[in-house]
Parts: sequence; structure tokens; C-alpha cells
Amino acid sequence: MQTDPDHFELLGVPATFALDRAALDAAWRDVQARVHPDRHASGTAQERRVAMQWASRANEAYRTLRSPLSRARYLCERAGVDLQVETNTAMSTGFLMQQMEWREALDDARASRKQDALDHLAAELAAERDTMARRVGELLDVEHDYTTAAARVREWMFIEKFSEEIDAVADALADSH
Repeated sequence: MQTDPDHFELLGVPATFALDRAALDAAWRDVQARVHPDRHASGTAQERRVAMQWASRANEAYRTLRSPLSRARYLCERAGVDLQVETNTAMSTGFLMQQMEWREALDDARASRKQDALDHLAAELAAERDTMARRVGELLDVEHDYTTAAARVREWMFIEKFSEEIDAVADALADSH
């Protein structure tokens, strides 16, 4: 029984965290050009259905790989490391302390209604996101330490979610003016 190719194989790109976005985009367009259902419109019902399935898989692969966070999650899972995002909330003490500081800063900015404080917090999180992406890339591509990478990915997921909270507070402040 043949197994379906994984996302990297399907798109014909290297199975690494550090992906060239232009190469990924080109690979996706190439696969779509070959499997798009419109190319098989005159085929049998089965051929059209298979084309639709491949196009759907190519889209899913592209969506997963174009996002650095999703790509990191996928690489960990592909290596057999379950991120346990629903059940494992363990994080380093340092990161937990940083979370508390960020939450306090958000609460202060919300209470004082200071957009510049929100902007500063958002910039701090953006810098942390960049640092996290570099570290996760090293763990995955250089060290091949998928277990540690998974722990950093869970922290990165917190950063993404917290960034959304900051955006929501900023939107609420803007709407109230």
C-alpha cells in the first residue's frame, strides 16, 4: 500500500524550517497547475474527484508550510513529537515569569488607555516572536532536537495568542475614541 506524500514531498520542497517563501509559492503554483480540477473538467467523475482531492491536499500543504509557526508544528509532528497543545501547558519558569510581566503590562495599558504602551508591548512581542522563530529554526534544522523545539513552539503559540489579545485591546481603544 502506497502512503501519500507529506506536505514537503507533495510540494517538492526541502523538509526544513528555513524555507524560501518564493520557492514555496512557486512549488505550490506548479502543483496546482498540474492538479487543479479545471484541468480535469472533461475527465471522468473519478478523475475529477481525484483532481479535487489532490488540489485540496496541495492547498492544505501550502497553508501549513507558508506559516513559520504551522511549519514548525508540522515538522515536530512529522518527527513523531506530539505537541500536546491541549494537555501540556508546561513552560520554563523564565517564560512563565515573562508571561506574567506581559500580562501586567497589558492590564496597565488597558487601564491607562495608553496606545503607546500597547505599541511598546506589541513591539516587544514581535521581537520575541523573531527570536523564537530563529531558535526554533536552529532546534529543528541544525540540532534536530524536536522535543525541545516542541516546547518552544508551545511558547511561540502563546506569543501569537497574546499578540491577538493586544490587537483586540488596541482595537477597543481605537473604537472608543
